[in-house]
Amino acid sequence: MTRSDQIRPREVGLDFPREWIEFLDPADDQHLIRADLTWLLSRWTCVFGSACHGIVAGRAHEGCCTHGAFFTDADDENRVKAAAAKLTPQTWQHYRKGFKNYTEMDTVDGANPARRTAIRTEDGPCVFLNDANFPGGGGCALHAQALRDGVHPLTYKPDVCWQLPIRREQDWVKRPDGTKILQSTLTEFDRRGWGAGGADLDWWCTSSPEAHVGSEPMYLTYGPELTALIGKQAYSKLSELCTARAKSGLIAIHPATAAAGHPTTRGGREPASPR
Repeated sequence: MTRSDQIRPREVGLDFPREWIEFLDPADDQHLIRADLTWLLSRWTCVFGSACHGIVAGRAHEGCCTHGAFFTDADDENRVKAAAAKLTPQTWQHYRKGFKNYTEMDTVDGANPARRTAIRTEDGPCVFLNDANFPGGGGCALHAQALRDGVHPLTYKPDVCWQLPIRREQDWVKRPDGTKILQSTLTEFDRRGWGAGGADLDWWCTSSPEAHVGSEPMYLTYGPELTALIGKQAYSKLSELCTARAKSGLIAIHPATAAAGHPTTRGGREPASPR
């Protein structure tokens, strides 16, 4: 048994039954959405600053911000650049270090260069992470600035940061009749989503009952992120289908949500709250 196959302390295993649903995007009949209902109806919620153990042992205060965030494209990098320009020494603890050098080159696969947010030392964390005792507020400086400006954090943060822990994969799929369709798959960004290094993370929240304590299912709490990933009309349809599935009773419940002891996992059926 490899380390990645073992059930870790405070985490459930990675392989378990999941329920899926497929539907066409109401705004585009060439776009097929394939959604993991087990994940989207789970009660996962971000527990940064409370129950989060962090991805590196002994550095719980860093959460998943220990490593820099790789940019997906130029638009992603430019959006973060515009957001960083709004920060000041009062709102960004590492303003003087990062203002002109908040990005740096690295490699995702060990061969091809890629740009990411800079890290403060060789071992991290991200230069945008304020310490918990910083007078201007702890946590991601970009996230905090978005809240001060009255906008959703996804408009300021790198793509990978606001998308986690949702994994979206897009592929053009050839059907048996020879036609092609764009398939967007929405599922859990578990340890395997990080590649080979995912097995070495000290802790990962999606598998931990300590993070499955949300008052609402994920498809509601992550509504803005899901909308950004698949579009407004597609999200509206997804929400409708998730609500119906929750009312009828999910069969393949996420084991971390079940282990957290949520009432919906003990035989009762709790209708999802409207958004």
